[in-house]
Amino acid sequence: QVQLVESGGGLVQPGGSLRLSCAASGFAFSRYPMSWFRQTPGKERELVATITASGVSTNYADSVKGRFTISRDNVKNTVALQMNSLKPEDTAVYLCNARIWFSDYWGQGTQVTVSS
Repeated sequence: QVQLVESGGGLVQPGGSLRLSCAASGFAFSRYPMSWFRQTPGKERELVATITASGVSTNYADSVKGRFTISRDNVKNTVALQMNSLKPEDTAVYLCNARIWFSDYWGQGTQVTVSS
């Protein structure tokens, strides 16, 4: 079955960096786009970044453009999110997403807290 396992979250000061990773299994990883979402209590889940199956194209939410970078390794079946210049408003649970045909699959999420 599809499994997505995130790691790399934690507490960081404003202006700092974190790198999130998502390990995928149970499906043909290299055939599907992958995304990172984030969620905070009382708000809708927000799409942060998407990368195509080949890794050639990426898209970002306006709020993270120029600060976050999504990448993937189709040999190791992983997708990463490099987050730089972090702001308190980036605090959220970050979730890895795979859209396989018309179904969405999610990891359990990893908490990112940006605070001094």
